[in-house]
Amino acid sequence: MPQPRPSQEQILEYTSGTMGVSAVPGSGKTWTLSRLASKIIASGVLEEDQEVLIVTLVNSAVDNFTQRISGFLEKRGVLPHLGYRVRTLHGLAHDIVRERPALVGLDSNFQIIDEREANSIRAAAVEGWLHQHSASLNDYLDPSLDEGKRAWAKREKLPRLVNDIALQFIRTAKDLQLTPDAIKERLNGLPIPLPLAEAGLSIYTDYQHSLAYRGAVDFDDLIRLAYLALTLDEALLARLRHQWPYILEDEAQDSSRVQEKTLRLLAQNWVRVGDPNQAIYESFTTANPQFLRDFIAEADFERKLPTSGRSTPSIIGLANYLVDWSRNEHPLESARDALAPNEIKPTAPGDTQPNPPDKPGQVHLIKRDYSPQGELKAIVKSLKKWLPEHPEETVAVLVPRNSRAQNLADLLRQEDIEPVESLLQSSSNTRKTAGAIGNLLNYLSNPGSASKLASVYRVWRRDEQEDKKAWDEVNEMAQIIRKCARVEDFLAPGPDRDWVDSLALEEEQEASLREFRRVVGRWLKTILLPIDQLILTLSQDLFTSSTELAIAHKLAVFLRQLDNAHPDWGLPALTDELAVVARNERRFISFTSDIGFDPEEHKGKVVLTTAHKAKGLEWDRVYLISVNNYNYPSGEYYDKYISERWFVRDSLNLPAETLAQLEAAFSDDVFQWYEEGAATQKAREEYVRERLRLLYVGITRAKKELVITWNKGRYGKLQPALALVALWGKPVAGEPSYD
Repeated sequence: MPQPRPSQEQILEYTSGTMGVSAVPGSGKTWTLSRLASKIIASGVLEEDQEVLIVTLVNSAVDNFTQRISGFLEKRGVLPHLGYRVRTLHGLAHDIVRERPALVGLDSNFQIIDEREANSIRAAAVEGWLHQHSASLNDYLDPSLDEGKRAWAKREKLPRLVNDIALQFIRTAKDLQLTPDAIKERLNGLPIPLPLAEAGLSIYTDYQHSLAYRGAVDFDDLIRLAYLALTLDEALLARLRHQWPYILEDEAQDSSRVQEKTLRLLAQNWVRVGDPNQAIYESFTTANPQFLRDFIAEADFERKLPTSGRSTPSIIGLANYLVDWSRNEHPLESARDALAPNEIKPTAPGDTQPNPPDKPGQVHLIKRDYSPQGELKAIVKSLKKWLPEHPEETVAVLVPRNSRAQNLADLLRQEDIEPVESLLQSSSNTRKTAGAIGNLLNYLSNPGSASKLASVYRVWRRDEQEDKKAWDEVNEMAQIIRKCARVEDFLAPGPDRDWVDSLALEEEQEASLREFRRVVGRWLKTILLPIDQLILTLSQDLFTSSTELAIAHKLAVFLRQLDNAHPDWGLPALTDELAVVARNERRFISFTSDIGFDPEEHKGKVVLTTAHKAKGLEWDRVYLISVNNYNYPSGEYYDKYISERWFVRDSLNLPAETLAQLEAAFSDDVFQWYEEGAATQKAREEYVRERLRLLYVGITRAKKELVITWNKGRYGKLQPALALVALWGKPVAGEPSYD
């Protein structure tokens, strides 16, 4: 067992009160919190009906904490599964709401919808709003657009933008504990209209009505209602405070306002551990690292976990230099406190978990100005050389978005390198498998459609895509099938009406069609099977590789769960769910990171993931790519921002403007609080700050080797991120200091 470092010993001396702990990447915070929990339990301070409550962010961390704490307790001779409870924030909220659901207006049989269903309900509310208010946002469209492009933007681009507005409005309203009725009353009493807030309210209202109709709540409701229950029931609050006299919170930089308020109500002795420099979810959630910073400043005890054995001293020095540069030289003054002065220290001599041996030459900050495709090809070339020489080491490529990873995955496969894509929305194998099954189900739900039957023929012969001549012939045959006037004349021919006989095909083509007819006839007989059995039956004909068959099995289980939850959906609706997975519009539920991801299980393989999803993980070699001024802007006049859509006038960030209007509605003076464009500028600054932290997270995923590249973008106009330019100029590191 590793021996505690001096900084860890300080934390393990804790006995009561509030303690804020700022931890650097790789400092062993999970190990330290687990050991502290076991120490409290073994000390005898808990009564028989009391527990230490450990609160963390994701389900995989729940398992990690449980295993570590039980191991520590066993070594102390204490029963390993008593005296503590580990919960995610949402799991804790669910426990609280289940105590008295009627208190917060819920039926005892209330349901919790997952993110997938919440997205579907919100999208329906957005579609309904756009149908009724098609001209409401016209004033926000760029007036220089010609009519054709304007109509196209409204039809193809505006729905997604309004969906983003609705998502942020609903999440923020719930974090502020604002009901639709409360917002409506406030907006109705204002002297000026706030059209974006009114749009957000309308969609929020419809969304909540849809949840109420289902007797359901979403994850944000769980947190909101848990806090409400504690404020309404003093006896419940008193009982839970007694039950959990100690609360240990991990990843506290990712707490939202209402999450923190809930824990404040419950906590008597409260330890919060986190790293403000790894707060990278503000763009997607209502999390705010300022809550942790404020807590640390006011806590009875402030502690640090500054020592990390994860990375080489050279990589640690690079991360520290990024912090120093951003705090002292960043051109945007408001971004200078984005990274806290939380220096990472290498391990001292004799540490049981030392840093890897330092090799400064294994930090590669590439200055070459690649094209987007050229950058990917360079990464593939580098990996192709590195992988055979390091079969027992781990490697990851961190990308800004899923689509970039998909392009890289295709290039890797062309070089016979099969990447691991488990951390993406869904892997390309998953998407292809889901697409193939989806095409078959789509046809089986409408077996008289010649066009759908033609798509099935392409699926049936999809293995021939690599041979251009063969694939051209497949497409030619698919076009012939598409023109079949009566599908039944092909699939169930009578003695005098066989459609195949009428085509005058070559012998090989005719044989292919007759074999296809036989296979489709067998598939049609499966249509009355339960959805999971139907998919598994089809898969036996479609797939041969173990990977595809395994994915098909998980898809079968996934659709069976949906079918059980929605018995009224039918085959077309279930097919739509597969289409969403195939289009990569959301993560396939069976492959979420909540089941845990261990890089050590993928030695000698390339892991593809976004920098966001890499948080909490580490690899021997890391490629951090596309570090340009679009993905990592610095606030300069020439930077572009992903939230500012090209078809919106004045480069407005409409989600940010919407939240500003919501805030203004509840201010004392709406004229003083809302000025159009101010929220957009503030959102730019906050995005710059978050992206500095994301770059820091990316760097600190690397243990031994780090490669950072950038590209000029699709039109060749992008620049290297200013932070990367600063890293190019990093001086030689001095002697390391120790904890």
